Amino acid sequence: MPGDEEQIAAVHDAAWRETYRGIIPGRELERLIARRGPNWWRAAVLQGSRLLVLSLHGTIGGYVSYGRNRAASLDFGGEIFELYLAPEYQGLGFGSRLFRAARRDLADNGLSATLVWTLSDNQRAIDFYRRLGGEPVRRASEYFGDEKLGRLALGFGPLGN
Repeated sequence: MPGDEEQIAAVHDAAWRETYRGIIPGRELERLIARRGPNWWRAAVLQGSRLLVLSLHGTIGGYVSYGRNRAASLDFGGEIFELYLAPEYQGLGFGSRLFRAARRDLADNGLSATLVWTLSDNQRAIDFYRRLGGEPVRRASEYFGDEKLGRLALGFGPLGN
């Protein structure tokens, strides 16, 4: 996937602006988007981050990044770190396909039970993950500048074979 970093960064930019405008304070949102430019994505790919992309006729419309669960206190082997689609690709079933593909890869690598974190105010994401079988397992918070926002972890049991 080297060479795709420009398009992945563009998807990240568009998806974050559409998803988090009105949730994450404006200045913080811009700062978070700006730090995820093409160079950041190039480094992530070269360092071997697990990343699947949705590519339609050479155009990247979305991505999912995933790996080992970072919350040792939660009994889930895998974690979906990010799953984003450009706005024009949302609502067409591509997110579910990316999610299932990442879960299959995690399970194939011995990480069958999976965790996803989302902001508590991102009801669309919560509904999406609940439809896929996620159940709330933990609440936490995170600061974005001076504003404290709630986070919700949703857990998915082991995949059946």
